[in-house]
Amino acid sequence: MRGRFEHLVPVFGYLGRLLFIFGPVSLSPIIIVLLVKAEPVDLRHLAAYAVPGLGATVLGLLSMRFLPTRELRGREAVLVCALGWVVISAVGALPFCILQGTDYLNACFESVSGFTTTGITMFTGLDDMPRSILFWRALTQWMGGLGILSFFLVLAFQGGAAHVLVGAESHKIFSQRPAPGMFHTLRIIWFIYALFTLVIACLLMLEGVGVFDAVTHSLTTLSTGGYSTHDKSIGFYESEGFAHYRLIEYTIILGMALGGVSFLVHFQVIRGRLGALWGNFETRLFWLILLGVVLIIGGEHLLRTGDGDIEATFRTSLFQTLAILTSAGFSTENIGNKTYFGVAARQIFLLLMVIGSCVGSTSGGLKILRIGILFKMVKRQLIRIACPSSVVAPVAVDREIVPEEEVRRVAALFFAWMFLLAAGGIATALFAGANTAIGPYEAFSGMFSALGNIGPCYISVDDMITLHPVVKIVYIFGMLAGRLEILPVLLLFSRRAWK
Repeated sequence: MRGRFEHLVPVFGYLGRLLFIFGPVSLSPIIIVLLVKAEPVDLRHLAAYAVPGLGATVLGLLSMRFLPTRELRGREAVLVCALGWVVISAVGALPFCILQGTDYLNACFESVSGFTTTGITMFTGLDDMPRSILFWRALTQWMGGLGILSFFLVLAFQGGAAHVLVGAESHKIFSQRPAPGMFHTLRIIWFIYALFTLVIACLLMLEGVGVFDAVTHSLTTLSTGGYSTHDKSIGFYESEGFAHYRLIEYTIILGMALGGVSFLVHFQVIRGRLGALWGNFETRLFWLILLGVVLIIGGEHLLRTGDGDIEATFRTSLFQTLAILTSAGFSTENIGNKTYFGVAARQIFLLLMVIGSCVGSTSGGLKILRIGILFKMVKRQLIRIACPSSVVAPVAVDREIVPEEEVRRVAALFFAWMFLLAAGGIATALFAGANTAIGPYEAFSGMFSALGNIGPCYISVDDMITLHPVVKIVYIFGMLAGRLEILPVLLLFSRRAWK
């Protein structure tokens, strides 16, 4: 028996080391507890972060003492990744239980939504919540924004098979490394990520947003997570009469756009290659989709309502399009508002939830590059039908031929997405019960949002909180599957993976 499961020992050894790193980080909200004078410094506030933080650290130390590690094989690295996200989310849920009294399922939902940068929330009354909890929510999203990239680059460096399963973020064909070596690349990307976060925070403070709001929103903007400190999200600043609310919204727009573009493109731009913003197939397609959707949504709104404020229409259309396309999920206008958004706009939002943004970004979705490959696959089939059989029609991106293995993988991933979207939508409908507010449109939008790691959908927060536990579990699975490119999560259910 021991020999049969001996290969799992290093898997749990690496999980322990992950907990050892995570433990001290999860203690950081205690700083907010001590700094914010308006909140009581009592045992419950301290225990909310000390219990999971110290517990994770102790478990990590024990694993480092008793569980040996070695170079991971491909299957083992993927198991560590999938289990790592589950374990970290489970531990990260404890502050919500201890401080807010949230039941564990809802706390896990909130934690998974945070770490996967989805942004669906189980909480209302955000404006009155303890700031330490709001900061913890924001921090989970900031860690999750590059968490998968970091995790796979560090672990999959020791096993080549993991590179295939992680997909585009570490794919050699579509993401040229800015520096030789995985760890050099990792440090460069994290530096850019932190730098942009700091820039957005400084801009928000200059525009009159308080220090706490500026910091938390910068954390959730660059990560394209979308957790806000206010129930009205970014729309709060206009409703509360902030003088520079327009600039605040444009700053968040800038942050979402930065998060939606590949960080390897950002590296090239920082080095003076401005053409990188338009220089490859995926980035061009990103800007074209953004422009086209903004024109359609804004035009539909103007034609339907006769609204004469073109700047406000443009700003709102650009904001909500980027919020969905990049999976940031912020809002200045509820995407389910039928008065503001027409039928076409609400349909397009669902499509954007599937598409997502660029490979190597912090956004969710299937990714624009894969959608482009799927279109090229259709074009190839048409060429093969119309031309003689001797004609060679490879799928090429930026003048590089995409290997057939990758083409098949994209097709399989797309099918898996469609299957999970259908299964999640049907599960929502079956367990909606007497909630007449959830129709077919709303039921499917919930899984679209979870799997695409988007956040907003056509189910209200109040209805989301009261969903059947089965639906919440389905959405938790969907959020993890979407963020981990589906295959690593499915591997957890494979008997072969544990043998």
